[in-house]
Amino acid sequence: MKKIQMVDLQGQYSNIKETIDSSIEEVLNSSAYINGPYVHQFQADLEKYLSVKHVIPCANGTDALQIAMMGLGLNQGDEVITVDFTFAATVEVIALLKLTPVLIDVEPDTFNIDIDALKKAITPKTKAIVPVHLFGLCANMDAVMDVAKKHNLFVIEDTAQAIGANYTFKDGRKQKVGTIGHVGTTSFFPSKNLGCYGDGGAIFTNDDDLAHTIRGMVNHGMYKRYYHDVVGVNSRLDSIQAAVLKTKLPLLDKYCDARRNAARYYNTAFSQNNNIITPTTKSNASPNCGEICDSCDCHVFHQYTIKIMNGKRNELHQHLLDKGIPNAIYYPVPLHAQKAYQDNRYKEDDFTTTNELIETVISLPMHTELDEEQLAFITKTINDFV
Repeated sequence: MKKIQMVDLQGQYSNIKETIDSSIEEVLNSSAYINGPYVHQFQADLEKYLSVKHVIPCANGTDALQIAMMGLGLNQGDEVITVDFTFAATVEVIALLKLTPVLIDVEPDTFNIDIDALKKAITPKTKAIVPVHLFGLCANMDAVMDVAKKHNLFVIEDTAQAIGANYTFKDGRKQKVGTIGHVGTTSFFPSKNLGCYGDGGAIFTNDDDLAHTIRGMVNHGMYKRYYHDVVGVNSRLDSIQAAVLKTKLPLLDKYCDARRNAARYYNTAFSQNNNIITPTTKSNASPNCGEICDSCDCHVFHQYTIKIMNGKRNELHQHLLDKGIPNAIYYPVPLHAQKAYQDNRYKEDDFTTTNELIETVISLPMHTELDEEQLAFITKTINDFV
């Protein structure tokens, strides 16, 4: 059995090496490293894939979130609601812009934004909601958009872990996540489902005026060289990363299917173990949602995260490492307990689900190159221990 990787980037690269190498060589030969042809080609390809009017590439996913908020014209002190159970980048940019982060709890099954908690958190100062499509599963965008419309709030989708996922509305319509709110953001960090070989990100919107503003912001506020119309930043996707992404984008759906196949194997192997709760694919109130069926496309399994319910999560974590099986705990400390984001407004009773998840969740190897022998070894090792 080949060595198990948490994310097998080398294995994935070996399957597309010739095309990747050729694209990178083309950039090197052209010396068009910034805003070269590959950047514009990738942008157009991603707009077509997402069925969105505007894709604005940028340097990374954190920049994408920050620039999206800048583009919306949020002011110091405006409240922005987001989830407590996510990576710090989501709340980091809110604080950097001198906005007021408001952290709320998540659902126990989807790990995504709790709609009841969202409704309770809204105040006259609330200006925006940032739903995070965590681990690759769509948040309940029907409900998020209903709340936003009722209170006249912006919606900024954090799609860093879910690019390629389709959200199915209650009326049956499908739409790519990241294109449902006023603006969406993503990361192309190497381990993402669509990852480059360095840092990269992008912003999505169907709003022409907002897109125009953001296009200037990512390039020092310039639309014409040396003429600065808006306050901007330096956040550009370089041509080598764009070349990698352009090559990998046509394979994204195939990559997501490979992850779903691995998730099905995991789910089946753990189905009789009462100490393990496997991931749901329920993204809205549809009664038919919840299983990884052949038509399921609302979860792209950036991570495959289970809950260990017998109190032995930490022991399992170490046991797997001892057996040569990489694994990770996302996230060991909730944002409301992080030193940088502590606030007297927060009460532990407001985060009952998050506080339970940090003690029970564990993420297993998940990538496009997992084979059945590896999956069998991983699942047997876990079932035997748990």
